[in-house]
Amino acid sequence: MITIFNRRELIVTYDMKIQADTRTILADNKIDYYVRVRNNTYGSPLGYGLHTIIDSFGVRSHYNYEYKIYVKKTDYEYSAYLVYKKK
Repeated sequence: MITIFNRRELIVTYDMKIQADTRTILADNKIDYYVRVRNNTYGSPLGYGLHTIIDSFGVRSHYNYEYKIYVKKTDYEYSAYLVYKKK
């Protein structure tokens, strides 16, 4: 079980394909992981979300969601090797 005390952040991305590929690699190698998704389209304390600001300039945002993938600290080095070796 992955908890806040025994995990380490493996990757942060806004790209759905990258997070899906990373999850596939981890699952194929039987490595437990936890994904945290943050929706950036909702407002911030200043009243505007990232999506609102970008769309106001006429640019379509592909950064609506932030994906953070965590693995156990003991699995981090091997996981990082697997994920980054193909790059």
